[in-house]
Amino acid sequence: MNSKILAAVELFIALLAGVGCVWSWRAAASPATIEPVIAGEPARASVNYDPSLLSLSLVLAMIAGVLLVLGIGRWRRSH
Repeated sequence: MNSKILAAVELFIALLAGVGCVWSWRAAASPATIEPVIAGEPARASVNYDPSLLSLSLVLAMIAGVLLVLGIGRWRRSH
C-alpha cells in the first residue's frame, strides 16, 4: 500500500476517534437534582458522570493521539 494513502487513512481514523472522544465525553454528563438535607434549603444542582463513557472517551483520545503521531510521521517521510 502506498505510504501517502496509509498516512491519510491513519489521519482520517484519528479524526474519527477524536470526534468519538468528544461525543463520548459530552454524553457522559447528566444533570441531577440533590434534595435538601434540612427543610427550607433549596435543592442543589449536580452533574452525574457515567464512568464507562468517560473511559471510552479516554481510550478514544489515546487512539486518536497515537494515530495522529503515526500518520503525521508517515506523511512527512513519504515526501
